[in-house]
Amino acid sequence: MYSIGDKIVYPMHGAGIIEQIEEKVILGEKRKYYVLNVPCGDMKIMIPVEKSKDIGVRDVISSKDVDTVLRVLNAPSTEMSDNWNRRYRENMEKLKTGDIHEVAEVVRNLFRIERGKSLSAGEKKMLANARQILVSEIILARDMETAEAEELVIDSI
Repeated sequence: MYSIGDKIVYPMHGAGIIEQIEEKVILGEKRKYYVLNVPCGDMKIMIPVEKSKDIGVRDVISSKDVDTVLRVLNAPSTEMSDNWNRRYRENMEKLKTGDIHEVAEVVRNLFRIERGKSLSAGEKKMLANARQILVSEIILARDMETAEAEELVIDSI
């Protein structure tokens, strides 16, 4: 179980700091929830404590691990389908894993495709979401400002 002040990652939403642990009655059931404050987009998310492991909640990577993520961003693009629909599904599966390296791969590949040609509306939204997930974790891992972390990501691609 995590504690107030812990830095965690909620797959598909990003990294944040647990501000509180609340008990709420929802649909007649009393449950404990982590109240997560995500630095990007100033979001607050409630995560059921008992399901946190099942949904892939994990610790934020270390500051040292950020270097590995930056190497993923700098690496050559991986082979992807020319069909945007198939590419979207493949990238969505990577994002659902919650693995920061998979998220970095999605950001890198979509960012590079966007440079050469336009992305579909769904892929543009996916790129924005994946970037936010990546940046939020770098912010907490390195104790950086949002703009600084965003610049670090873009400069690494």
